[in-house]
Amino acid sequence: MVEWTDQERTIINGIMTSLDYEDVGAKALCRCLIVYPWTQRYFGAFGNLYNAEAIKTNPQIAAHGVKILHGLDRAYKNMDNIKETYAELSVLHSEKLHVDPDNFRLLADCLTIVIASKMGNAFKPDVQAAWQKFLSVVVSALGRQYH
Repeated sequence: MVEWTDQERTIINGIMTSLDYEDVGAKALCRCLIVYPWTQRYFGAFGNLYNAEAIKTNPQIAAHGVKILHGLDRAYKNMDNIKETYAELSVLHSEKLHVDPDNFRLLADCLTIVIASKMGNAFKPDVQAAWQKFLSVVVSALGRQYH
């Protein structure tokens, strides 16, 4: 079980409650698909992903980015039990979708970049540390079924 300090909880709460899911979710997933093009293979049914502009303007990608952030919201609301909260998602991504678990880390990195750019100077080292700790727990929980 992960131990969260009051400061970490406050930081994560501040980030999660200020997120514009439609904007941040879409930008994070687009960044992941553009920077790491091999991750596109899981989105073959989403239509044209042939270049960065096509990815950025794809409504299915944007919608899935929002869906990802709603999934992250589940972790935020269950910070003391993220592994159990994500048990079904881990099975889904492992056994049905066959997603490479390293892609969760890549997406988490892209999400961090998007959030840092939105927060600017407010994304101080202590904020980054708490946020990355949270995402590390989420990534670990999503990859649990793979172990």
